[in-house]
Amino acid sequence: MANSAFRAIDIFAEANAIPLPGRQLAAITQAAPAFHDWFADSGTAAAVTTCDLIGLPYPTQYALFRAKAAVSSPYVRITNRMLVVQFFDFAGELRTMLVGPTDVDLAGNTGYFADFRRRLPGPLAELAVRRYPTVLEHLAELDISPEQIDYITFDHLHTQDLRRWLGTDEIQPDLAAAGFAPLDEPVQPIFPNAQLLIMRPEWEQFPQVHPLQRRWFQGHTHAAVRPDKVVTLDSDVLLGPGVALVATPGHTVGNHTVVLNTSSGVWTSSENGMMPEAYDPQSSAIPGLRDYFVETKLEVVLNSNTPESSAVQYNSMIKEKLIAGRGGPTGEHVQHFCSSEMSPWLLARRNGPGHIYESLQHGRLVPSGTGTTLDQRATA
Repeated sequence: MANSAFRAIDIFAEANAIPLPGRQLAAITQAAPAFHDWFADSGTAAAVTTCDLIGLPYPTQYALFRAKAAVSSPYVRITNRMLVVQFFDFAGELRTMLVGPTDVDLAGNTGYFADFRRRLPGPLAELAVRRYPTVLEHLAELDISPEQIDYITFDHLHTQDLRRWLGTDEIQPDLAAAGFAPLDEPVQPIFPNAQLLIMRPEWEQFPQVHPLQRRWFQGHTHAAVRPDKVVTLDSDVLLGPGVALVATPGHTVGNHTVVLNTSSGVWTSSENGMMPEAYDPQSSAIPGLRDYFVETKLEVVLNSNTPESSAVQYNSMIKEKLIAGRGGPTGEHVQHFCSSEMSPWLLARRNGPGHIYESLQHGRLVPSGTGTTLDQRATA
């Protein structure tokens, strides 16, 4: 399904079409600064805020690819976060989008995390995993109603089960057995007005996922989602001033990056890298990352739990790095907000990040029932 309310972006079209990764990288390197400048002039999002969902262990070998410290913990800690983004569409209507609203109760059924939970005794699991308020609890605190949500999006669909958010056309016995859905009727969408925005390859890869992908997807659940709730995208798109979705494949076949222009400049957000230092390993506080750069001269460190296409993912991270602005007192940090970010953890001090963002805040969210348009905001 297409959406004519969005505007296609063609700045990376030529680079995206190049099949050879070395040549593609050269084309991306040339096009990305032009994208940054164009996007910075597109306007700004109306508001952005951050909501923590869950903190959990994650294998160091995935988070830091081959760049590990000399003395390293087998696990690091990551914090999975949702962004609430408001923007004005091209008709001047205020839209609300959830970026990465993981249904934590159902995400734990993903093969990898289900196996991990079975291996970890209950008390240790409680110690290792920290649950924050749920998606719905965060929205209630922000005075945002489920009916107010126009779009949800995920940079990729690892771990996701969308049935409760978007609804189904048929009864779902597994959800009913777990107490998450009715016994005798289809699942009604918690977000009745929301559509999923996803790149077409990411959605259409199911159910024939590759063996390397199986432990990280719940692809069988996606077939049950109501098809009218899914918007598949065939190109980079501008959703409204200061809000874009840009294809960044490699981590998954249809990975994309959310790009936001805010009062602090241009930001990218995805799970391609697990911390800002993954985009600047040469200046990382983690010795293993600095050593990795000195040895290999590779400019980014991949999040590599599913090594589907490492060269393409590398190119996508360079794209993000060149699109994003720079933060810090002297611009030393790329403004990449990781959807799952490595966090300080007592059990992995050697691998702890030297710099994290934790939160991305911009503007002031408009609560439910306000009905603001661009004209109303301008005269408020």
